[in-house]
Amino acid sequence: MKKPFMLGLLFFVCCAAFPSLLLAQSVPSPKDVIGFVPGEDRKLASWKQIVSYFQKLEDTSPRVKFETLGNTTLGRPFVFAAISSPENLKKLAYYQNINAKLADPRLIGRNDAVAKKLIAEGKTVVLVTLGIHSTEVGGPLASMLIAHRLASSDDQKIKRMLDETIILVVPSLNPDGVDIVKDWYDRTLGTPYEGTIPPELYHHFTGHDNNRDWYIFSQVETQMTVDKLHNAWHPQIVHDIHQQGAFGARLFLPPYMDPVEPNVPKQIVEGYRELGSFIADTLRKDGFKGLTNNTTYDAWTPARAYSHYHGGVRILSESASVELATPKTITFGELRGEVGGLDAKKESKNFGPLWNGGEWHLSDITKQMTEGAFKLLEHAAENREAWLSRFYEIGKEATRKRGNGEVFGFILPAEKTQVGQKPSQKMFNRQRLLEILKRGGVESSWISGLQGNGKRYPEGSIFIPMAQPYGAFAKAILEKQVYPDLLDEKGDPVQPYDVTAHTLSILFGLEVETLTEPISIRAGKAESKKNGCPAGALLSKQQRRNGAGSADVWLYKSFNPTMDEGWTRYMFENLSKDFGICDFDYASVTDRELRNPSSYDGIRTIVFPDQSATAILNGHQKGRMPEEFTGGVGQTGVEALKSFVEKGGRIVFLNRASDFAIHEWNLPIQDLTEGLPKKQFFIPGSILRTVVDTGHPIARGMEAASIAWFEDSPAFKVTESENIKIIARYPTDPKQILLSGWAFGLERIAGNAALVEVKIGKGSLILFGFRPQYRAQSYATMPLLYNAIR
Repeated sequence: MKKPFMLGLLFFVCCAAFPSLLLAQSVPSPKDVIGFVPGEDRKLASWKQIVSYFQKLEDTSPRVKFETLGNTTLGRPFVFAAISSPENLKKLAYYQNINAKLADPRLIGRNDAVAKKLIAEGKTVVLVTLGIHSTEVGGPLASMLIAHRLASSDDQKIKRMLDETIILVVPSLNPDGVDIVKDWYDRTLGTPYEGTIPPELYHHFTGHDNNRDWYIFSQVETQMTVDKLHNAWHPQIVHDIHQQGAFGARLFLPPYMDPVEPNVPKQIVEGYRELGSFIADTLRKDGFKGLTNNTTYDAWTPARAYSHYHGGVRILSESASVELATPKTITFGELRGEVGGLDAKKESKNFGPLWNGGEWHLSDITKQMTEGAFKLLEHAAENREAWLSRFYEIGKEATRKRGNGEVFGFILPAEKTQVGQKPSQKMFNRQRLLEILKRGGVESSWISGLQGNGKRYPEGSIFIPMAQPYGAFAKAILEKQVYPDLLDEKGDPVQPYDVTAHTLSILFGLEVETLTEPISIRAGKAESKKNGCPAGALLSKQQRRNGAGSADVWLYKSFNPTMDEGWTRYMFENLSKDFGICDFDYASVTDRELRNPSSYDGIRTIVFPDQSATAILNGHQKGRMPEEFTGGVGQTGVEALKSFVEKGGRIVFLNRASDFAIHEWNLPIQDLTEGLPKKQFFIPGSILRTVVDTGHPIARGMEAASIAWFEDSPAFKVTESENIKIIARYPTDPKQILLSGWAFGLERIAGNAALVEVKIGKGSLILFGFRPQYRAQSYATMPLLYNAIR
């Protein structure tokens, strides 16, 4: 009897002395749940498997709290895990409250002594987001590795991380895409097409552009992340984990290259420089190679960096990719440079040590992601008070009173309307802009009797003060962008990472005035005017996806997917009611339908989204994709389209797709931008001024002064006018064309056409030289597209 008693006593003592050892043994590894180690070659996890793993962590570790925030676009659970010490998890609401007060120092009277006490008690909140781009498959896999180590490790550094920080892990910002990519990869595994990109967008509406949505908030995944994570937790650090191309650096970390958007607080810039350099330096010491900083990626736009305008440092990491989960062998000679002076074959102050090529595996990616995340968490824990102090300084600076000469605020003037007059589209656009600002945490007031800038504003105008926590976010999306003239050593414009303009007020067709003097206001009564449709006026989304109903509009959907097609679908399915359109429906069609003349019966209009003429005509080449996804419209389809127009149909071409029409119909129209070098003409995503012929039916309801979103766009010189009508053109004075962004060579398009109608037989072609529905943002020009298809 003594021996069993002593063994039991020994077991009890061991359990008491080594609780972490027991925890490590009880917490399952990812392999225990999904059947393989995340990062193994040629293996991907489904979203259900990933969710199951995080549920197991919550069940077995007191360090993990798992939560579902809602449903994705296609109905999957959108989830996150809060990971910290058990003691911290019991007081999450308490720590959230501390962060809320530091984010908005007005809540504590901007009292530094009170703030100091809060900083002493608070925790660094780190939001780790992965998998927004679903072909970057390492992120969701690495999320399980990161969470497992945090949930089970006995390492003292990790215990300190858990004590000093609260870590919010989002395994994927696009769960639908996890399964889209996995299903395609599994289908093609072991075939010549293994590792190819799916023939559909990996976010149902936006594809890669879901990471351009962080200031328009159009997608449900963005909305949940902003509402329930960013705005609820106010993280000091956001670690946004990505992958990049295979042939450049092995890993990018901040600092970002120039330019930095001028409304990003200086403390944010200091923070990402310090933290990014720390992660890179410590990874280099650990033997990682091919790391770069201060190249490739900039910090220009709120479209990718919500946290930069909400007190949080964004640390973007970009690991070199493989072919989805298939390894890749890269020779040293195949390595190349990137924007910002990077040469992956040469060490420099921004790059090194050299990676000499060789095999690159998915496990290399997940290892980089995991180790980089733990370096970040180490810094966040060891510098907890410094992070919270920096966070408070940002909030305090944002909420201070403005003096003379500074931007005091912004006015959205009310429109003067007659009694009984129908509200204009601008009024609805203004309401939508206010909803966006509100979601971004921006405060505004409906005002009565405001006087400022030497004039009086009508009742119902909107005042947006700068002295508030997120005034910089409002300023960034309300004011004109002036992108700097950045030239390389040859005098060519340096390609921005993305676009150069993000002025939502201009994209919405709204006037905004800047106040530079303190004023007092009288609050007025808020009014809400929205267009709407009777219940059942529109078909359900599922019906539209299946092409059901009596649709007489076709939207071309290539197997070489384009994001503009997804945004157009989003506009048709979700924004029609915003423009008072209640009887509109459409169907998506592929090359197969367009090649078959008999399938056109009953169709009135066909829309081709922004896509190159070559991609439309030829699609994927044979041998690069399964046979059913190869080929484009082809000459058979071109002839069918021509017959359709001759008999009275209408085809609408958006942006680059207009070149397809010009070439295939041999139109008397010249694309003035075709073939020009960047030194002569360069407009990398900017807002231009246009003049509209309001007498044309397609311009119905428009004002003469309008805009165009210009990005890889054509501009039209009409060489024969008998059957061509110009609906919109650019001003004749080049100095009057650019409204926001960056542009070279505007004299080449001055006075020429941006939108034309071409009569052919009984039908017509409508050529847009811009994207009228750009990323669900260009509300000012969406009526042109609706008019064109109805």
